[in-house]
Amino acid sequence: MSNLQIRPIKDIALGIYDGPHATPKGADEGPIFLGIKNVTPRGTLDLSEIRHVSEEDYPKWIKRVVPWKNDIVFSYEATLHRYALIPDGFRGCLGRRMALIRPDQTKVNPRFLHYYFLTPAWRAVVKSNIISGATVDRIPLTRFPDFELHLPGLAIQQRIASILSAYDDLIENNRRRIQLLEQAARLIYKQWFVHLRFPGHEHVKVKDGVPEGWESKPLSELCTDIRESINPKDVSPDTAYIGLEHIPKRAVTLNEWGTASEVDSNKFKFAEGDILFGKIRPYFHKVGFALVDGIASSDAIVIRPSEDYLYYYVLFLLSSDEFVALASKTVREGSKMPRMDWKYLLRSQFKRPSPTLLSLFSDVVAPACNQLRNLALHNQQLAQARDLLLPRLMNGAVMV
Repeated sequence: MSNLQIRPIKDIALGIYDGPHATPKGADEGPIFLGIKNVTPRGTLDLSEIRHVSEEDYPKWIKRVVPWKNDIVFSYEATLHRYALIPDGFRGCLGRRMALIRPDQTKVNPRFLHYYFLTPAWRAVVKSNIISGATVDRIPLTRFPDFELHLPGLAIQQRIASILSAYDDLIENNRRRIQLLEQAARLIYKQWFVHLRFPGHEHVKVKDGVPEGWESKPLSELCTDIRESINPKDVSPDTAYIGLEHIPKRAVTLNEWGTASEVDSNKFKFAEGDILFGKIRPYFHKVGFALVDGIASSDAIVIRPSEDYLYYYVLFLLSSDEFVALASKTVREGSKMPRMDWKYLLRSQFKRPSPTLLSLFSDVVAPACNQLRNLALHNQQLAQARDLLLPRLMNGAVMV
């Protein structure tokens, strides 16, 4: 790319700020305390699980800086290479180990700068400046303003940002559609099988909480766990690998994964459609169905319904609030890595609706789940295309 300028960050920033070196008292509501866990490796905000700051305490947590639209937040310690743009309407403060750069928009396009921070070239800059401590790596914020970037002119920055944003906008649109489809399917499950307002319920007698034609069965008769151990070296390096970090919270569509080349210890094999349940800290609500064949962390249970007609019922049973709450109660208190008691859950009793109702539920929910799969796989393709294009646009291999 012609006309590239090498400039230190301090030349294109109105300010660089770090967050407080403490954690506020917990609050049930209020402004967001933005932590590392709220920024994804792909460069987006994840506010599915947030910590709040009370309105009373909020002023002291924004003494250094109030995050604005188009500010770029980033992690500077422990988990590095996390960058995200602050959206319009955000109200919150920086969390621990988080910092913020406020771009000078007369010199740099904020979206372009955000994408630049996601490039291999920038990772190399950070790597060459990291301070390795006894326990964690750290970006020295005192030197950070002098880190250098290779910037084209503003017009080219704008064009590059627009091209890459088109991919991210499509991904975000698909993500919202996935969220709405999942909510609709969950609502149907809850109405039919928790509140017992299934089609024709007015004409069905209920005894001891079990409708006529239904049965109370142990979970072991509804599904089983698959424990086919395998060494990652025995599969293709690009085989999908799903660890707990890839399983989203409160979502049934497992739309992210790594590869077998990233891991070395034995894992469990899973097949497309299998249900994965994160057994460590089950209250994180990490349950979903796989879109591809692959291998999973041994901290996830690979579950397969005992009969095909039970599939959608078991999927939404295991991902329901009620089941996750029960699983969470089986955790041993005080454990550093609290695991649910799967053997206890297999012995626990659950309702098995009539075959007719299960078939009807499948007919209603299956089209939505097929669409979930298609949207999630489309997002995978879009993300891969964007990730391939990003460094080529930045280094001028693809002209704009």
